[in-house]
Amino acid sequence: MRQPLLITALLILAGCAIPPIPPVDPQQAWVEMFTYTGNLVMADKLDGKRWDDGRYFQVQPGSHELQVRFDYDTNGLGFTGFDDVNDRTCYIVVHYDNFAPGQHYRLEARNAGVTISGRLYNAQHQMVAQDREVTCI
Repeated sequence: MRQPLLITALLILAGCAIPPIPPVDPQQAWVEMFTYTGNLVMADKLDGKRWDDGRYFQVQPGSHELQVRFDYDTNGLGFTGFDDVNDRTCYIVVHYDNFAPGQHYRLEARNAGVTISGRLYNAQHQMVAQDREVTCI
């Protein structure tokens, strides 16, 4: 009886360890991360400096370079063998000159076979920038 209660308590505490996403600052632009085809896409660097929270970017208006980490499964695409399933990590850099205060953007990372891409969309889901560099390891 004690073991299920202990496990439940530990799971509740683990859920509390993730800090809440901060409130949106109307003086800055908000960038969320998204992927249809990968396991994970995380904010990594803003203007070449490490970003502390992988769930989003919040940036001053103007020009910025965003780098995200994109993890996905190769699912037998031939990188190491036909039937292999391997994790692959790519870093995608997207540059955009016109981040506007109070605006929401979405950075989508995707893989189509061996082609990796990143695209930045505005709130109307219009593409405003795409990757300028992709490095996979």
